[in-house]
Amino acid sequence: MELDKILSQARCHCQLEGSSKKRVLKTIGEYFSNPGSELDAGDIFNSLMARERLGSTGIGAGIAIPHCRVPLCSDIVGMLITLKEAIDFDSIDNSPVDIIFVLIVPEQKTDEHIKTLAGLARLFSDEDFCYTLRNTQDSEDLYNIAITY
Repeated sequence: MELDKILSQARCHCQLEGSSKKRVLKTIGEYFSNPGSELDAGDIFNSLMARERLGSTGIGAGIAIPHCRVPLCSDIVGMLITLKEAIDFDSIDNSPVDIIFVLIVPEQKTDEHIKTLAGLARLFSDEDFCYTLRNTQDSEDLYNIAITY
């Protein structure tokens, strides 16, 4: 999986403060909708929350991969976040989450969406990779680790 195609240094956030799943998803929406972006914070937040209502994207072992389709999104984009303190994410194994990879996908890219999710699930099942992310203290380092692993 080539993360450098969907991830940028600006979309890597290390040791983020987050008190709840809802608050973290709201912050994610705000990060995606920076000036010059076609993406709207409210649309992203609402789409992520709607997806979470279908079933948690917490895949276990402290990892969550929230994802959604957004109408004005033109390309698949990702965001990598590590949290300062793990939060409840209603994960399948009931473990709190401290690593989040967010995937925002155009409405029409169904096949790419599924392939990307599968690749992310494989990547985040690597315990060494996750250990390294958890012990990284700098957002630039987080990005460099993610794209070179």
